[in-house]
Amino acid sequence: MNRRKLIQSIAVGSVGLYLPNSAVAKINQSKPAESENADRGSFSIDGNKVKFFNKSIEKPFNMLMLADTHLFRDDERGKSFQQFSRRMAKAYNQTKHFQTGEITNPEKCFQQTLKIAQDNDAEFVALIGDIFSFPSEAAIEWVSNELSNIGLPYVYTAGNHDWHYEGMEGTSQFLRSTWIKNRLHPMYQGENPMMSVREYYGVRFVAIDNSNYEILPEQYDFMIKEINTGKPIILMLHIPLYAPERSLGFGCGHPAWSEKTDKSFELERRKPWSASGHTQTTMGFHSTVFSAPNILGILAGHIHQQSLDVVNGIPQIVTNANAMGGHLQVEFHQEIKI
Repeated sequence: MNRRKLIQSIAVGSVGLYLPNSAVAKINQSKPAESENADRGSFSIDGNKVKFFNKSIEKPFNMLMLADTHLFRDDERGKSFQQFSRRMAKAYNQTKHFQTGEITNPEKCFQQTLKIAQDNDAEFVALIGDIFSFPSEAAIEWVSNELSNIGLPYVYTAGNHDWHYEGMEGTSQFLRSTWIKNRLHPMYQGENPMMSVREYYGVRFVAIDNSNYEILPEQYDFMIKEINTGKPIILMLHIPLYAPERSLGFGCGHPAWSEKTDKSFELERRKPWSASGHTQTTMGFHSTVFSAPNILGILAGHIHQQSLDVVNGIPQIVTNANAMGGHLQVEFHQEIKI
């Protein structure tokens, strides 16, 4: 992102969002715990390197976040599914590295990115959706082996392609549940696929699956409980949250999101978005997150290019696609008052 676009993004994002009465009532059911983190601290971004500063961070540490690797490895077990996987199996066979421009591929990029995490002594790696172009057994086994070899803890949440066989009958909720259970479950290491949290040195890393653009009531309740801890939070989602002036496809919570505005369902051979638009739960989640005093930032993927929006003081940073080597190196530091 060049300097002019970065400034425009911050200026637009800082406008903030209107909070409907229903959302305000929801978050006020249980007021967030008093926290020394009410001062959110600050952040900086230099290329794909991000730093968060906050007085509640117990000690300096770092993590690495990636999304959209779009692995397409398959074998004999996937032959009977080729009618559903054929388009995405050809989508990212050869790519150009996001920094060097050299010809590469998703597997090579994934391995290089894990090596970067290892070389930088990352506390953990966050895999935030669309690691797979479809739920291939061979690709899932390959990733599990690579993660085992690197020896670092990791967190995984699904993206819209991870569980999607294009043209297969069923709603997004049904297909997501089916392929998480039948294929993706090893990636979760026993954690709840829809929502999970890890804490490192006073920072809570919350992963929420919004891969069908919607938020479930239990996910919303989970998020409120995390906000009520009063601890610093990094929220990790595959699909970023809608920010002012962003497109329909960009984010979860766009006011105009509905079947009438869905332009990709035929290409992706899936059911269109809901005719009635987003649920009240999804819109309430959106408003609650952007009014929370202790969310340091949001990390997301999905759009395949790096972007920054700041909404109500909360930065949302989207990574370049890992299929092209993209990732975010994220550092956390104790804030020093000037």
